[in-house]
Amino acid sequence: MAENRDAILADFQACTGIDDFGDAILYLEATNWDLLAAINKAMPQTTQQLPSEITPDIEMVEEIKVTPRSSTSKLQTVPTVQNSKKAGAVKADVVENAKPGTSRPKSCMKNRTLTFHINYLDNVYKINLSELSTLRELKQFIWCKTSVAPCQQNLHGWKKEPGTPNTVLQTLDLPRENTLYLSVLSQDGDVANETASLSERMTQTYTLNVKDEVHNKTYKLKFPGTRTVLEVKTDIYSLIDVPVRNQQWKGWPSSLKDDNVILAQSGICYPEHDLSVGKLPAKEEKKKVVDLIDSDSSIDEPEDVEEFDVPEEFTGDDDIFIDDVKPTKVERLMPENVVDEVMGTLHFAEQFEKRYGPAHPDFFTGTFEDALKESCLKPAKERKLLAVYLHHDNSVLANVFCTQLLGFETVLQLLSANFIVWGWDITYESNKERFLYSVTQTLGTVGSLAVSGIDVDTLPILMIIMRSRSNTEIFTIVHGNVGVNELLTNLVQAVDVFQEQRRADIGVEEERQARERVKQEQDRAYQESLAADRAKEEAKQMQEELEKKQKEQAENERLAEEARKEAHRQAVESSLPPEPQQGAGDGVMKVRVRLPAGKFLERKFQSDTPLQTLFNFLIVEGYPTEEYKLLSSWPRRDLTSMDSKLTLMELKFCPQETVILEER
Repeated sequence: MAENRDAILADFQACTGIDDFGDAILYLEATNWDLLAAINKAMPQTTQQLPSEITPDIEMVEEIKVTPRSSTSKLQTVPTVQNSKKAGAVKADVVENAKPGTSRPKSCMKNRTLTFHINYLDNVYKINLSELSTLRELKQFIWCKTSVAPCQQNLHGWKKEPGTPNTVLQTLDLPRENTLYLSVLSQDGDVANETASLSERMTQTYTLNVKDEVHNKTYKLKFPGTRTVLEVKTDIYSLIDVPVRNQQWKGWPSSLKDDNVILAQSGICYPEHDLSVGKLPAKEEKKKVVDLIDSDSSIDEPEDVEEFDVPEEFTGDDDIFIDDVKPTKVERLMPENVVDEVMGTLHFAEQFEKRYGPAHPDFFTGTFEDALKESCLKPAKERKLLAVYLHHDNSVLANVFCTQLLGFETVLQLLSANFIVWGWDITYESNKERFLYSVTQTLGTVGSLAVSGIDVDTLPILMIIMRSRSNTEIFTIVHGNVGVNELLTNLVQAVDVFQEQRRADIGVEEERQARERVKQEQDRAYQESLAADRAKEEAKQMQEELEKKQKEQAENERLAEEARKEAHRQAVESSLPPEPQQGAGDGVMKVRVRLPAGKFLERKFQSDTPLQTLFNFLIVEGYPTEEYKLLSSWPRRDLTSMDSKLTLMELKFCPQETVILEER
């Protein structure tokens, strides 16, 4: 009920322009919170014109059209019109035709005309403008030519960089001919106000230049930063008579997904932002012809037939009909009634990244007690700070805090180097009670009271917990309504205090460990003196036995290896064919093998003898193939890598061949 009354109060103030909450509530209380009756009572009875339409908060301006007359683009401004849709009252003020942004010159004042060559997407646009114009007016001309909105224009090549959009070109000492380069900002939002804190943006007034595509008009509307996007669309409905669900918008930031976001968080440009609104195309409807007597039928239609539109679903423009749209439920960072804290933190980390992107702290997955042990209850040299992030989906500050503050690179580096970050979602009351129980078990009732006293409007928070002088306690609580600089200041201050305290704790621990080491060394020396002789004797015996076993093992291995080699040599020797005699025939070859030491081995072989037989001869002589390789001198070849079945003739050995034996 309180939320409904807040909405009624906001709508009443938007329609009537009554800023004083007390006066607005008096009107609503007098009509038992009937919005229409309260508006009629607050409206002046003579003109039936809403006070909000009289004040400069809502200014309706006819669309500015570009009519090229010469090489210089000129704008014709039609009179500013303020009207009330309900009563049809119209007030018109005639405005003198002039170039936009040029103040009325005095008769004796002379000003130059500056020429700007705007380079954009391989095109050059020429704009002539008086030097008494402002940067804002130059950007309006660029918008007309390039369709790039002023808030997204980034101009390079200035002789002197302009400070604000209201900077007069004359103050920049520009030459008559200027070449500028236009680039489009990659991110939506107000770059000039990027570093402003949320609290500052909420106090600012945003000017929305809304082009009505239906009636071909342009409205200049002013809204506070606390107004939601849905409320803006509802106010536009009273001007263009198109329900919110049938409005088709262009110009909102691409990152804006929720109409309940306030303007300060939406990412629109400050102080002005350009939008356009049209009407969604009507859905196809089945038409049903009903025979009725219609006395007002036109000549072209049958006199006894009237055509009615009968849609399959309620798709009319009347507010009582609702489009058949399935609402998408935003998944919470944690499900309701979490019992297992480990699974809860895993779900929290996964949903946090899905919602806010990969730029976020490395959340610790585990119970709150485990996070406390990992950060604060370790030895002083390994100790860290514990940063507990408490989230609440009903807080308007959550989106900005998670994306702009927790995603800020310096903040992430600071948290990664000095903190263990643990996250928990207390949107559901059951999860809040679970967290309070864990805090009570670890930090006591003082810590639980500090957390339970936090207001939802100040969430999310970053609670910093520190180990100081054998006590684990909450050092500070950083609320969600801070800026990046203030958050960094709090974190750096906590790190400084923590480092100083940790140095003191390290000194205390080192003194205690030194005393324990002295005592342990004395005890150990006493025990060692009692068993010195026995240990020495036992060590000597063990060493002798070990050396004896090693010698025996080495000897056994040597004998086994020699036996294996000898057995292999004998087997090869038995398979070696006899050496042919000198006069055995023309097929006898004499092979000389030059050994590594420079000596030679000689043996005769038949020309059809396989290469393996030559290898076997060398094995018998004590040169096994796995330890030596055989090379031919010309052409130089590694015979051991060739097919051992090839004959000496196939290898083209000479009748007297010399080969070389090398160690591998």
